[in-house]
Amino acid sequence: MRVNLVNLFDKTIKEAELIIIDQYISKIQIIGSENPALPYALPGFVDAHVHIESSMLTPSQFARLAVVHGTVATISDPHEIANVLGVPGVEYMIEDGKRTPFKFCFGAPSCVPATVFETAGAVITPDDVRDLLAKDEIGYLAEVMNFPGVLNEDPDMIDKINWAKHFNKPADGHAPGLRGEAAKKYIDSGLSTDHECFTYEEAKEKLHYGMKILIREGSAARNFEALIPLLAEFPEKIMFCSDDKHPDFLVEGHINLLVKRALGHGHNLWDVLHAACLNPVAHYSLPVGLLRENDPADFILVDNLTDFNIIQTWLNGTLVAEKGTSLLPDLRSTHINFFNCSRKNSTDFQCKENKSASQLKVIEALEGQLITNALTEEIPLNNGFVVSDPDRDILKIAVVNRYNDSEPAIGFIKNFGLKTGAIASTVAHDSHNIVVVGCDDESICEAVNLLIDAKGGISAVDRNTRLVLELPIAGLMTDRDGYDVANAYTKMDSFVKETLKSTLQSPYMTLSFMALLVIPSLKLSDKGLFDGEKFEFVPVLI
Repeated sequence: MRVNLVNLFDKTIKEAELIIIDQYISKIQIIGSENPALPYALPGFVDAHVHIESSMLTPSQFARLAVVHGTVATISDPHEIANVLGVPGVEYMIEDGKRTPFKFCFGAPSCVPATVFETAGAVITPDDVRDLLAKDEIGYLAEVMNFPGVLNEDPDMIDKINWAKHFNKPADGHAPGLRGEAAKKYIDSGLSTDHECFTYEEAKEKLHYGMKILIREGSAARNFEALIPLLAEFPEKIMFCSDDKHPDFLVEGHINLLVKRALGHGHNLWDVLHAACLNPVAHYSLPVGLLRENDPADFILVDNLTDFNIIQTWLNGTLVAEKGTSLLPDLRSTHINFFNCSRKNSTDFQCKENKSASQLKVIEALEGQLITNALTEEIPLNNGFVVSDPDRDILKIAVVNRYNDSEPAIGFIKNFGLKTGAIASTVAHDSHNIVVVGCDDESICEAVNLLIDAKGGISAVDRNTRLVLELPIAGLMTDRDGYDVANAYTKMDSFVKETLKSTLQSPYMTLSFMALLVIPSLKLSDKGLFDGEKFEFVPVLI
C-alpha cells in the first residue's frame, strides 16, 4: 500500500510502502518525500473516556458507527451497566466487544453504587474490583467519582485504588471543581486523569500536580473551548474524549471532529495527533498499532492533513470502513436487564403544599454542562398542590425507582423549556432509575408508564402523541442497527424541541444527568432532592 506515512515519533511525513502480513505491519519501506497525490496514513483515533452505554448501542453496534470516523479504540467505562447488573454487566460488555475487531479497553467500575443516597441495581466491592483488574480485558480502574471518599481515606475506596496499583494499571479520576491541597491529595493517592475540568485554571492546576487532562466534548458536557489552550502547553498530557455520545451525534462524527476543530484553532498538527492518537495508547498500554513495523495494522487513511476526511479505517490489517460506509457486520446481541417496578398513577406525582413553606428549591440545568445551579423561586400552587409553571419555565421533575416499587421522588427544575407534555428516560446516571420532566402530572405519569411497559428506554408525550425508543438491554442499550437507532432518536429529539418546545440542545442527554448526585450543585435521586456540595438531602419546599 503506497501512502504518505505520518510518523508521530519523529514528526515526519514521507512517501512509504506499507506491507501488511497476518494482521501486522511487516515492513515500512520509505520511498521519498511527501507526495500530495497520495492519501495520508496515520494511527487511528482513540476516545480516551467514553461510556458506550450512553450511545444507547451495544459495543458491537457502537463500533460500526465509530470506525467510519477513524476511531479504532476507546477507553470504555462500563459503569452504567454495572450500576444495573453489577459484574455480569461488565462481562457482557467485554464479550459483546469481542465480536468486533474494534479495540475496546474496558475499566473496572470503582463506584457502584456511586453514592448511598440512591437506589442502584448492584454493588461492586473491592474484591470484585480485584477480580476484574486481574482480567487482561480490563485495562484500568474506572473513574473514581467518590473523591470525598478518597480524601477521607474510605477503606473500600482506598482498597480499589490499591488494587489498580497492584496490577500496575492506571486509575482514572473524576473530581469536578476540586482545587488546592484537596486536589493534590486526591491526585497523590494514585488518580492519573480527569475529564471533569470545566475551567482552564482548574485543569492547569491539576496538570501541575501530575495529572493528565482529558478534553471532553460530548452530547451534554462540552469543555473543548475552555481547555484547548492547554494543548500547546502540555502536549504530552492531553487527550480527547467524548464521555457520553448519543447516537445522533455519533453518526455525525467522533474524535475526528475534535482533531479538525483543534487544527482550526491553529494548534500544531503533531500536538493534536498526540492527543488524539498517541497519548491514550501510551497511558493505557493499549494493544493498538501506531504505524511502526511489527505493530498491529491499525491505522486510517485521510485525504489531507487539513480537512481530515476519513477515506479508510483499518483494524488488524482488515478494512473496516471506507468512504463513510462501515464494513463491520450488523450484529444482534443477548438481552439482559433488571427492571422490577409497577405502573404508576398520576396522583403518585402530586406534591402537596406545605403551608409553613414560602419558597421552592429549583434545580437549574445548564446548557453544555453536567453541573447545575440551585435556585430559590416562588412556589407555584394549584388547589393545595405545588405544580409545574411552564410560563416561568419551572417544571416538575421526578425520579422513579426501577428496581422495586416505592414512591417517586419529586423536585422542580428550570431551563428545559417544555410548554406541554413530558419526557422520560431510564438512561439516568448513575443508578439508571426513571427520570422524568413534564408540565403536568398526567403527562409525567404517561411518559413513565411507557418506559415501565418497555422495561427501559426514552419517551416523550403530549396530548396527542406517545413516542418511545425501547432500550431492552439493561434499560440502557439496544442491539438494533445503530443508524436506525440514530434516526429514531433524531425524530424524538426533534419532537421534544419542535412540539414540546424544549430549549436545550440535547434535552435527553441533559435529563440523564439530573440524577447524578456526584456532580454539584443540586440533583434529584429516587430518595429525594440532594445537595452535591453539602452531600446531603435538602427539602424541596423551604
